[in-house]
Amino acid sequence: MTPALTEGPVPGCIGRIAELHARYYAAASGFGLDFEAKVARELADFCLAYRAGRDALWLLQHDGRIEGSVAIDGSHADGEGAHLRWFIVSDALRGHGQGRTLLGAALAFADRCGYRRVVLWTFAGLDAARHLYEAHGFALQRQQPGNRWGRLVDEQCFVRERA
Repeated sequence: MTPALTEGPVPGCIGRIAELHARYYAAASGFGLDFEAKVARELADFCLAYRAGRDALWLLQHDGRIEGSVAIDGSHADGEGAHLRWFIVSDALRGHGQGRTLLGAALAFADRCGYRRVVLWTFAGLDAARHLYEAHGFALQRQQPGNRWGRLVDEQCFVRERA
């Protein structure tokens, strides 16, 4: 069965997206419980404040299970820019173009909303993701040491701007 892309929060999505992030980043980067709690807390806040037409959440589902996600938080679009968040694809589907599909859906939504600036925070060393971001028009705006994810990393801010 081909993975399906659906839009909007559904029951169980907060826990599953937090799990995907926690498992991947624990193995890849040594992140721990602080990171998982941050993802769950901030995603829950996003879902509770979710306003269709301003915000969007896409879920990649395969055999009834969430295997990927990405969100656009438009709550600060007029000032800081829309925020691209919770972009992940499970190990089972990674490397098959699903990340490109998710990112494309998110950025098409941002364009339809007229969001001139889309910002995302990540950290150095995620080369495949960086390549995907840059292929979609993002440019590295700044890099600095930080610990927003529970341990010291070189945080990166990427920005995509439209005229």
